[in-house]
Amino acid sequence: MKFSFLLLLLLAMLSLRSQYVGPASGESENTRPKNIILLIGDGMGLSQMSAGLYDQQNPIALEYFPVVGFQKTFSSDNLVTDSAASGTAMACGKKTFNNAIGVDKNGKPCTSILEEAENHGLATGLVVTSSIVHATPAAFIAHQQSRNLYEQIAADFLSTEIDLFIGGGKQFFDRRESDDRDLVAELRKKNYAVYDYFNNDLTKIQPSTNKNFGFFTADNQPLPAIQGRDYLPYASEMAARFLEQRSNKGFFMMIEGSQIDWSCHANQAISLLGELRDFDKTIKKVLKFAIRNKETLVVVTADHETGGLAINPGSSQKKLDLKFTTNGHTATMVPVYAFGPGAELFRGIYDNTTIHEKLMTAFGFDQTSKEK
Repeated sequence: MKFSFLLLLLLAMLSLRSQYVGPASGESENTRPKNIILLIGDGMGLSQMSAGLYDQQNPIALEYFPVVGFQKTFSSDNLVTDSAASGTAMACGKKTFNNAIGVDKNGKPCTSILEEAENHGLATGLVVTSSIVHATPAAFIAHQQSRNLYEQIAADFLSTEIDLFIGGGKQFFDRRESDDRDLVAELRKKNYAVYDYFNNDLTKIQPSTNKNFGFFTADNQPLPAIQGRDYLPYASEMAARFLEQRSNKGFFMMIEGSQIDWSCHANQAISLLGELRDFDKTIKKVLKFAIRNKETLVVVTADHETGGLAINPGSSQKKLDLKFTTNGHTATMVPVYAFGPGAELFRGIYDNTTIHEKLMTAFGFDQTSKEK
């Protein structure tokens, strides 16, 4: 299976590279993407990507992306960003202060690329390995002064028409402390089919495209990959197929490998490698979909680097000596990888707010002037 997948990728790259990469000037030679899938490896800096590469015997998915750029991750109030501010920058194209969700540096709500897609009639989705109300996914759908306002973020889901979401955090929807609302019941009244891991196997559910779809993978946070969590590759592929059928105008989806960050915060190298393998499997599933679909732009990046990871002398593929310099985030730039129509937009070095601008340009959405 691995050989056939790698052969498929190689043949696709050879046949599609000239179509999708564009000329050195960055001008596109191809049509706009109908769909965009943005994958964010939380905390996944270049050292983490390198560790994932050396850890595996076969090429990792990132090696098949023809376009590579770098983004600067600082927030409006700190050279070292957090996930909320960096997620907001990529989602909305606005610099904001650390901990802020979907608001600019003055606290004013800003429109995310997911909301822009909804406004243009596209289908939308979020698939994550954290709580669905955690900082990164929240930045694409909510507008709050603090990332810690989980119940308020959950309530913001009722203000959107997101077609699909998969992640943890069920308790913030149906066992709330701030009020007596049952947001799961409210979602079902809004034509959502909502399931959870308590009573259902995600791989055995056939979502109906006549309803929006929600699946809670945990009451709060899902397990780490090394403890058996493995739903992200399957969920991402299923979500892409579901969204493809939901709107003939296309779709936008954000997928997050959330717990790469947590492993680095804990300075746990074994856990980190497990998360990187899981995320690599996910990217491969998405690339397979994009190769078949031919109208999908795939962008892979991180929100920031976590842990100050180093691959020390004496390391080998059989045994990596990974060391951390901090249990927090760092300000190092992070890579951006692109594949598919519009990929050429992502060359170069640019601010994280420019990710939003490039996604808007790729879709052909009108952009208003933005305060940086």
